[in-house]
Amino acid sequence: MMKTAAEILGNPDCLAISYGGYREQTRDVQPTVEQIKEDMKILAAMGIKILRDYNVQLQHAPNLLKAIKQLKDEDLNFEMYVMLGAWIDCQHAWTGREPNHEVESAQANAAEIQRAVDLANAYPDIVKVIAVGNEAMVRWATSYFVRPDVILKWVNHLQDLKRSGDLAADLWITSSDDFSSWGGGDPSYHCYDLENLIRAVDYVSMHTYPMHNSHYNPQFWIVPPEEEGLSEQQKIQAAMLRAKAFVIEQYYGVLNYMHSLGVDKPLHIGETGWATVSSDDYGAHGSRAADELKSGLYYQHMREWTNENNISCFYFEAFDECWKDQNNATGSENHFGLINLQGNAKFALWELVDQGAFTGLRRDGKAITKTYEGNEKVLMEEVLVPPTHY
Repeated sequence: MMKTAAEILGNPDCLAISYGGYREQTRDVQPTVEQIKEDMKILAAMGIKILRDYNVQLQHAPNLLKAIKQLKDEDLNFEMYVMLGAWIDCQHAWTGREPNHEVESAQANAAEIQRAVDLANAYPDIVKVIAVGNEAMVRWATSYFVRPDVILKWVNHLQDLKRSGDLAADLWITSSDDFSSWGGGDPSYHCYDLENLIRAVDYVSMHTYPMHNSHYNPQFWIVPPEEEGLSEQQKIQAAMLRAKAFVIEQYYGVLNYMHSLGVDKPLHIGETGWATVSSDDYGAHGSRAADELKSGLYYQHMREWTNENNISCFYFEAFDECWKDQNNATGSENHFGLINLQGNAKFALWELVDQGAFTGLRRDGKAITKTYEGNEKVLMEEVLVPPTHY
């Protein structure tokens, strides 16, 4: 039976994840439909039922929808849905010119929205959400961010299409952005257009990243004086519980702001994750956050807390992608996946490997096996204890 967004989001039986199928150092090499079908079978074995894609400019999104349709045609019991992203930019974004954050890239944005509409109408049984923009309002996205009025304009446009019957009435519309952009932190984001945007979307999709904040806002991450006497393992466990508390605080920051406006609608996590490798700010010479143990603990904490509270968590991300920091193989942005490019399931998924969830499945011809050959002692040799001072 086909589900609606209202039935999928917040449903612990429909786990969510962010998905990119790119295997190469450039997005010029698009994953094929057959490669994506392999990925879908792996994700289905993990209990995933809804994916988040980020833009419809390239062939990735159409190929993803084709792959899911083919799998559904081959197996009537196969179930996978998509939160389709429409990328939104300001004027002069990615051109080498100074971005103008007060004006949108009107022609490009209109074309992107239309492509999303066309795909949603072509695959109504698969596309259940359209997200207008990805971190498109947060001011640290200096290359492309826009003001909330731009996102509101396009959300209203899509809602009008639903009312006119040009989009499915049960298709949910949102924008997926940092918690601060949704009013959950810095009050300078609070404005009339944001208030109207919160009222216009069908639900709010917020991002939260304690791993990044272990560098940028490390107060929660540094080992407090009262824990300095703990064992290294205890310090790590305590730090990951503080990371969980960090997420919960940001979640309720957004929820409380919504309630202050008299708005009561679903709030889900559109993105959160934890890198396993870092030669940049999160490694041995930084906050010491990135490794497979911490990633595994964070994944467990997020799944448990969100499932218990009927919150969808589009965990970032399913598979490692190496195009994001193509000149630095060990850059953290390349290592947020739960499965690496060699087909190895990271520590977060070792239990599923033991349970035989991936038996018979392949990714680019490789069986899904454990990282570190399943040797936790070897894994632990690369685990760093959070700093006492930073």
